[in-house]
Amino acid sequence: MKICISSDSVCDLSPEQITENKINIIPLTINLGDNAYLDTLEIKPTDIFSYVEKNKVLPKTSAVNEFQYDEAFEKLLKEYDAIIHFTISSDMSSCYANACNSAKKFKNVAVIDSRNLSTGVGLLVMYACQLVKEGLGLDEIVEKVTSRIPFVQASFVVERLDYLYKGGRCSALQLFGANLLRLRPSILVSDGKMGTHKKYRGKMKDVVHDYIKDTLAEYPDYDDTMCFITYSSATDEMLESAKNAVAQYGHFKNVYYTNAGCTVTSHCGEHTLGILFITNGQKV
Repeated sequence: MKICISSDSVCDLSPEQITENKINIIPLTINLGDNAYLDTLEIKPTDIFSYVEKNKVLPKTSAVNEFQYDEAFEKLLKEYDAIIHFTISSDMSSCYANACNSAKKFKNVAVIDSRNLSTGVGLLVMYACQLVKEGLGLDEIVEKVTSRIPFVQASFVVERLDYLYKGGRCSALQLFGANLLRLRPSILVSDGKMGTHKKYRGKMKDVVHDYIKDTLAEYPDYDDTMCFITYSSATDEMLESAKNAVAQYGHFKNVYYTNAGCTVTSHCGEHTLGILFITNGQKV
C-alpha cells in the first residue's frame, strides 16, 4: 500500500524535511486586514511583524475548510492508496473537524488530531514517515502514532506578551507586570491547549539557556532520535545559546532548527523559541 503522509502547515518542518520525506502540506490562511495569504506559501513571519507594528492588531488565521480538504485528498488519492493527515490541536482550530468531515467522503483517509502545534505536530509527522519507510500498514501506523501523542513535549519561551495580549491570552495587568519586571514566560502545550508554565527574567540569550536546561531536566528520559529548536525569529546570540544548552544538557542524535510558520508566529510574536521532543511521559 502506497501511503501519503500529509499535514496542515502548522507542522513547521523545514522545506528539506518536507521534500525528502514527500510530505504533503495543506496551508492554513493568514488574513492581514482584507488580504488573505496561504501560510508558508505566500507570506513570511517578517510580514506578520511588519503588519502588527504598523496596525497594532494581530492577523487573523483561518482553518483549512472542508472544501479545501476535499480538493487535497481527492488529488492525493490519484497517486496514493491511503492518506494519513495530521492537524493542529482540535482545541486550537476547526481544522480537525473539517478534515474529518472531508475524510468521510473517501476511502483510506485517516485524520489524526495531534493535540499540539508547530513541530509538536512535526515530531509525529516525522515518526509516521519513518513507519511508512518500514513498510507498516495504515492502521498500524495510525495506532503507533496516536499512542505517542500524549508524550510530545512542546513548549516555547516568549520575549514579550504583546501578541498573547492582543490575542486575548493574557490580561493588561499581566502584560504590564511582565514588561515591568522583564518577565519571559514559557508556554507549554498540555492536553491540546496552551498555558503558562514557568517565568524567566533577563536577556533572551540567558533565558533561552535556562529554559532549555530546565525543560531537559524536567523530562530526563526521552526518545533521543530527534528534537526541534523552533523559533519565530531569533538573534544569533539566542541561537548560539540554544545550541550550547542542547549540547550541554541533551543527548539527541539529531537536533533540527526550524522556523515557525505564520500561524504560530501570529500568536506568539518575535523572539519566540522552543525545544520540542518526545518523552516517556515521566516528569521529575
